[in-house]
Amino acid sequence: MLTYTAYGLAIALNLMVLFIGARFLFVPQAAAAGYGVPARTDGDRAYLTIKGVRDGTYGVLGLALLAFAGPTAEAWFMLVVALAPLGDTLIVLRNGGTKAVAFGIHFATAVAVLVSAVLLFAVS
Repeated sequence: MLTYTAYGLAIALNLMVLFIGARFLFVPQAAAAGYGVPARTDGDRAYLTIKGVRDGTYGVLGLALLAFAGPTAEAWFMLVVALAPLGDTLIVLRNGGTKAVAFGIHFATAVAVLVSAVLLFAVS
């Protein structure tokens, strides 16, 4: 049962970050608002695209590691990639976003990613 939970959470998190990346590529203004720091309509497009590519790459890499390298590699990946939502928490707080979004979305995501890493280490 623990193996199914570990793999299921890892797959779900990777798919969610892949979805977020796609959202930043296809509807960047809405994605930025959901991120917690709305983008300017006159010049943030490149940065929003960068975020989309970054998140999409993390999602694909996570799925590939899980499929081809196994749970230990995925656990290390999750441990390292938790830095991204922790950084996002600080970015939202430093740029006028609400504490609810910073902690309720980004920090909570970091915690979920760390839980995923622990579960993956436990089954490897």
